[in-house]
Amino acid sequence: MTSERRARTWGLGAIAAGVAAVVALSAWQPWNRPSAIDSAAVGASGISTEALSVPADADVLVFGDSWTYGSAATRPTDGYAYQLGDLTGWNVTVDGVRGSGYMKPGIDGPEFGTRASWLDPAEDYDLVIIQGSINDRLQGARGYRERVAEVWDRFERTYPNAQIVIFGPTPHQFPVDEGTARIDGDLEAEAAERGWWYISPLTEQWITPSNYLDYIDTGVGNKHPSDAGHTYLAEKLAEALRDRSATTDAGTEAPLEPVAP
Repeated sequence: MTSERRARTWGLGAIAAGVAAVVALSAWQPWNRPSAIDSAAVGASGISTEALSVPADADVLVFGDSWTYGSAATRPTDGYAYQLGDLTGWNVTVDGVRGSGYMKPGIDGPEFGTRASWLDPAEDYDLVIIQGSINDRLQGARGYRERVAEVWDRFERTYPNAQIVIFGPTPHQFPVDEGTARIDGDLEAEAAERGWWYISPLTEQWITPSNYLDYIDTGVGNKHPSDAGHTYLAEKLAEALRDRSATTDAGTEAPLEPVAP
């Protein structure tokens, strides 16, 4: 351990300081919150979350930011959202805009609310997955949950027959930004108020310091999933949806292998 090596020259006082620092860091580990899947069945408002029922030939919309776009994959169409369709046999429509969030405009398009207003109401999606976004982590808490509620209201009005799942932000670096942890908690609370499933890669520890370099491209300007990372996210998302489903339709076209932690 680093503190032990330093103790050889700094003495017992340094050991005590090191222990105190470790304890303080452990106290602020947003990824160690209780798993959402254990508590989402009944939200704080008392609204129960019903199991998903997704047909094998489902029409699915995945809406989000650069992770949904497929950034850092060799080809954007190798991104996790596209691979989700390959894994499940679903007809997946991908709508990802780099740099976008609920409050922050993106590189290729506006913020989530404006983009949601452009969606085609003639589509009849069985499932809508709204992903992200870490891009709001520097925008501050003021007005954030109100903006989220507005966007989700629009999705409900546009696709009243669709099941909606919220796919929260995935850590892009460690330590996890305080803003990212705040967003994760806010989205989970808002989803619980509506009785929607919330999938949190943060609390479920999909990306951790130990596997970070296996799945995240750390090249200049990236900190997005590598090819292996997009495959991993697709598998984890398909598994999470299956775990929240009342049927075995999810993934029947291509049974999933267990995903390494």
